[in-house]
Amino acid sequence: MNKEFVLILVFFGALAACGQIDSNARLSNQNPSSDMTEPAQTKPLKFLALGDSYTIGEKVAIGDRWPVLLVKELKNAGISIEMPQIVATTGWTTDELKKGIEEARLEEKYDLVSLLIGVNNQYRGYNIEDYKKEFQELLDIAIKYAANNPSKVFVISIPDYGVTPFGIKKDPEKIANEIDGYNKINKDLSRQASVHYFDITGISRQAKDDPELIASDGLHPSGKMYHQWVGHIFPGIKKMLD
Repeated sequence: MNKEFVLILVFFGALAACGQIDSNARLSNQNPSSDMTEPAQTKPLKFLALGDSYTIGEKVAIGDRWPVLLVKELKNAGISIEMPQIVATTGWTTDELKKGIEEARLEEKYDLVSLLIGVNNQYRGYNIEDYKKEFQELLDIAIKYAANNPSKVFVISIPDYGVTPFGIKKDPEKIANEIDGYNKINKDLSRQASVHYFDITGISRQAKDDPELIASDGLHPSGKMYHQWVGHIFPGIKKMLD
């Protein structure tokens, strides 16, 4: 084999090797390793609960408050969600809740917002037309904190305290009728705003035959009742978040 032929073979061999290296480099760029493309972390959902004694859970342990129980059920279902931020105080009426929200200086947007208010308006004998106006304002506020997305807001009906030992001493029939009137308003406004609505009033009336559904003060729901509320609303809330 002459010298010139050997040199030609060496030259073309080198070209082939360079081409293979370049090809491998291109393939490497087109298929980066998984170590370089880690998936972004999903942030936990945020839940804001607005209300009165029924939302803060008067006379029950923190773990038995219905917003806390709801979060626990959602976590058990594999949904990443933070503990609820609760803006509620025993005795609050609609105007007091509105003021409480303003004073809380909420700045974040939430993935879930609840609203349950009105029993103290009824108890104090306030004008029901004022309730209608103020509940609408609160509903608008709830939607605003849900990033203006009504599908992330839900309203819970007012329970009937007329069946409790405290309420029976008053006028149970009058209480029931007035609670129904308040609930008609909040239900109608909820539908008009396209937010979700959960009626737990029927559950609350079961306390008439089951004293374990009432807290130690003879007025507010017990942890057992709040568990029943969550059992009722959980499927709908999970569907909202899917």
